[in-house]
Amino acid sequence: MPQLDINQSFKSARMKINAFLRRQRWKEALIFFFFVLLSLGFWLLQSLQQEYEIEISIPVRYKNIPPDISFTETPPQEIIAKVKDKGSVLLNYSFGRSFAPIETNMKNQAEKSGSLSITKKTIQSDIQKQLLATTSLVGFEPQSIEAAYSKRIKKDIPVVFDGTIQTNPGFHVSGNILISPSTVSVYASDIVLDTLNQAKTVFTEIKKGTKTITRTVQLQKISEATYDPTSVTITIPIEEFTEKTLEIPVICTGLPPHYTLRTFPSIAKVTCSVPLSRFKDLSEDAFEIKFSFKDLEQNVSGTLPIQLTKKPDWVSSTTLVPDKIEFILEQNNLHD
Repeated sequence: MPQLDINQSFKSARMKINAFLRRQRWKEALIFFFFVLLSLGFWLLQSLQQEYEIEISIPVRYKNIPPDISFTETPPQEIIAKVKDKGSVLLNYSFGRSFAPIETNMKNQAEKSGSLSITKKTIQSDIQKQLLATTSLVGFEPQSIEAAYSKRIKKDIPVVFDGTIQTNPGFHVSGNILISPSTVSVYASDIVLDTLNQAKTVFTEIKKGTKTITRTVQLQKISEATYDPTSVTITIPIEEFTEKTLEIPVICTGLPPHYTLRTFPSIAKVTCSVPLSRFKDLSEDAFEIKFSFKDLEQNVSGTLPIQLTKKPDWVSSTTLVPDKIEFILEQNNLHD
């Protein structure tokens, strides 16, 4: 039977494996590899007891740098220190330990000195504080930091929103995007400032908006310029909209008294989307449809296209029906 054949195959394979492991050569190979690994272990332990030199990197952090300060060259961002100790200790430095940055505070620098300075003694002291007692500091580079700087010019510029806004069906942006603060200070050289007229926010994407959104966003970084502040708060008013239809009279301006104008129709219907919260506030007075008598004088077809000449900023998707009118212009008889 098939099941019996499978069992016999397994038994046969197991017997062959056992027979292989019982062979003298295989045993000798296992013993050999065991002693090789043991030797490597002893060698590694012995090596870790010997002294070595390695280089470690310690970051440098510059705190409270005023926005109107510009470094002539980018100051060093790290100190490379050479240390000496047993291999086991150095292994800990290389893989298991992180170093706190060496910090310098611009508030502690002399005003108008024109240079930020970190002495060799300060750097050496900060490094040794982080080393174990058995570790020797062989040397470090740079041994001191001198970073020259100069004052930059200040200019106030407006902030503009950069991004896209998508709302769910039935919802729209119901007003202007509010940015706080609306202007920021930028510090740079006069050459750079001449090219800057506005500060843009980082590209911000709004999806499926159904309510007013308030976010804090960063300003786009400009090379060789610093913003103060570096972020702004944007408020995007989003509301549910509904449709409203109103009848607006068609008005001609500048019509001489000796003319009579008849328009067909004399009113037009405007349908627009309006925020639900302001539905009752929207009336016919918020719209105007006007055209000039000069437009009639130059028209020989008897029809004139019309358009809204006044509408609130907070309404959208306006549709005018009809979008053109017919007219008859009659000249009155004047009697002395």
